[in-house]
Order: sequence, then structure tokens, then C-alpha cells
Amino acid sequence: MSSVVELYEALASAPDDRARARVIAEAFERLEERYPHLHDLATQRHVRESELRLQHEIEQVRANLALQIEQLRGEVQQQIEQLRGEVHQEIEQLRGEVQQQIEQLRGEVHQEIEQLRGEVHQEIEQLRGEVQQQIELLRGEVHQEIEQLRGEVRQQVERLRGEVKTEIERSRNSLLAWLVPLMFAQVGAIAALVKLLA
Repeated sequence: MSSVVELYEALASAPDDRARARVIAEAFERLEERYPHLHDLATQRHVRESELRLQHEIEQVRANLALQIEQLRGEVQQQIEQLRGEVHQEIEQLRGEVQQQIEQLRGEVHQEIEQLRGEVHQEIEQLRGEVQQQIELLRGEVHQEIEQLRGEVRQQVERLRGEVKTEIERSRNSLLAWLVPLMFAQVGAIAALVKLLA
């Protein structure tokens, strides 16, 4: 059977008819070497029967090869399906692990964001307190300066009022000093006019 398979493979791999004829000739030569008495007994009918038998064996080998190829194809397909299932299972498992890691990372990021938000809020409140304290301090200083300025203005107003009052008194005294002689002169003039009229 192995010799027939080798002959079939040699015929199948032969590039042209001449090579196939050489393969067949070499096969008959090996057959004659193995069975030396075959040459004397060989006839045209025997050669035809040998060809038919050889053809039958070749067809049987071809059928066996086709069956083996189909069986191998089925096994390969089964292995492919099994491998596909295993790959799908690994992909799903990897997807679950990745999703779990994403959720864990999301939780950690959310926690860090909340912590950062708390720290920022605390810093803002602290800054607000410091600003409010500075505002109150500035408000006190401004109020103190306003009160000081109000006192200074009040002093200046009082001093100006005293100066105005003094100036009014001086003017009044000057006016009286000027009006008294004038009044006496008018009284004298009126008395003289009365005497003239009498």
C-alpha cells in the first residue's frame, strides 16, 4: 500500500506527461526487479489488469485521502470553534476585568475630586475669613481716620467761628465808634435847625 501511495504522490507531483511516463516506467522497472519472472508472463491483458488494479488502488487512496482531509477539516473546524469559544470567553473575562478597573479608577478619581473640592472649599473659607478680617481692620482704620478728620474739621470750624465772631465784634465796635459821633453830630444839627426855625 505504501508503494502505491508513493507512486500516486509521484504521479500527482509530476509537472508534465513525460515526467509521469518516467514515473510509471520506473515503477514497472522496480516491479520487474522485484518479480523477474513477470516479464515472461506479462501479456497485454495482464498489463491492462495491472493498470486497472493500479487505477483502482489510486482511486481508493484518493478516496481515503479525501476522507482523511474531510476528517482533518472537521477536526480543524472543531478546534477553531473551540479556540473561538475560548478566545470569546477570555475576551469577556478581560472586558469584565477592564470594566472593574475602570469602575475602581472612577471611584478613586471621584474620591480625589471630592477631597480636592473639600480642600478648595476650606481654603476659600479661610481666605474669605482673612479677607473679612482685613476688611474689618481697614474699616476700623477708615472709621478712626474719619473720626480724627471730623475732630480736626470741628476744631477748624470752631476756630473759624471764633475768628468770625471776633471779627464781627471788632467790626461792631468800629461801627459803633463811627456811628456815635455821627449820631451826636446829627442831634446837634437837628438842635441847631430847631433853633433856627424857632
